[in-house]
Amino acid sequence: MDAREAELKKELNASLQARRELGEEYESALVDSFLEKVDQRIDGAVERRVRRQFAERQLTVARDARSPQVTDSWGERFGFGIVSLVLAVPLSAIGGGVGHLPGLLVAWLGIVGVNVVQAVRTNPGLFGRRKGGRDSDWED
Repeated sequence: MDAREAELKKELNASLQARRELGEEYESALVDSFLEKVDQRIDGAVERRVRRQFAERQLTVARDARSPQVTDSWGERFGFGIVSLVLAVPLSAIGGGVGHLPGLLVAWLGIVGVNVVQAVRTNPGLFGRRKGGRDSDWED
């Protein structure tokens, strides 16, 4: 039993003792007074819990805002570009040999498409407008 429960128990005993001394005519007033104290304690406990949860959410949001959105490293992006260029040679040869110019165009459209998707995935705001309407980071 913690201190708050002990204090509440004392208040209940005091209310019961007052009822014995004052009689039944004051019973509803005593009960209302005790229930008001219980309501205040419940409200205080709920308010503390809500504040704590709100602070935890703010802390979580702040941590998420600081952490990078994408975990791809520069090496992974560079490797993807190298692999894309290495595979472009045989794909170009096959596309140009089998389908001539249209086949070559289709091969390169596929290569460019895969690289654009990768670029957008690693840089979500790449083709969007800048926030705040500024064109340069140098402007205040």
